[in-house]
Amino acid sequence: MHDKLKEQVIMQTMNISLPDQLKDFVDEQVGSGRYSSVSEYVRDLIRDDEKRKAQEKLEALLVEGIQSGKPTGMTRQDWEDVRRQAMKQFEARKSRKTA
Repeated sequence: MHDKLKEQVIMQTMNISLPDQLKDFVDEQVGSGRYSSVSEYVRDLIRDDEKRKAQEKLEALLVEGIQSGKPTGMTRQDWEDVRRQAMKQFEARKSRKTA
């Protein structure tokens, strides 16, 4: 079975109000041919915002790590713990996608 058929997503409808200037801008973006619909344009904006927020979170965590004190070496047990935690998170995401 094709992957797209397995991943059928139920779409919800949202109504938004925009001033004429913003609506005209959105219509221009769709009219440029890059997007097939206003919905596609808005979904792309939301995905970009999600990526930006994830990047900000990663940067904040990196700064926190840098400022947390003097670095220490990683032991074999540390790496095993990291791998175990990563697999646990991966499996949790995988089960949410199939549910």
